[in-house]
This record gives sequence, structure tokens and C-alpha cells, in this order.
Amino acid sequence: MDYKIYSQDTYEQSNGEIIAHLGERFRQYRTSLGLSQKQVAFQSGVSVMTIVRFEKGQGNAIRLDNLTALMRAIQRLDDIAELIPDMPESLYDKRSR
Repeated sequence: MDYKIYSQDTYEQSNGEIIAHLGERFRQYRTSLGLSQKQVAFQSGVSVMTIVRFEKGQGNAIRLDNLTALMRAIQRLDDIAELIPDMPESLYDKRSR
């Protein structure tokens, strides 16, 4: 299964499918760090069941505060800024200089 969510067909995926892909990516990072779900739950304050459901793509949502805590636990908190990147400088602003 391809877990690339940033592609031409991203808009064709449901929110649940995108969340499932993110959960799988999270699992890959967690396991590559040698962390158990229980260890991540302890570090993040997020329940083991929430982590299990997120990694398995079960349920259609994860709270933003939980996602932030999980990103911190796998040392990827800097990447969360990419969820809503800075606005690019507009071409109009460049012309008026």
C-alpha cells in the first residue's frame, strides 16, 4: 500500500483515509525509534488505545492536542508546522516594491 498522501489524488481521499495514512507513518517512526505504544503513551499523555486506533486507521479523527503530543514523543514536533505552512509572499506584494 502506498502511504504517500501528498499527490494529485489527495483530494479524492476521504479524511479518514488521510488520517489512516498518517497513523501508519506515525507507527513507522515510533517503531524505528524502538518505542512501544506504552512508552509513547507515557511520554505523550495520550492513551494506548488512542495510539492503537490511530496506527490502525480506526476511527475517523484524532484530536489536534493528541497529534501534537504524539509528534513530540517521536521527536517530529518541528514537522507539525507543515500542516499549515506560512503563506507565500504574493506576486502583488513583489510588484509594489
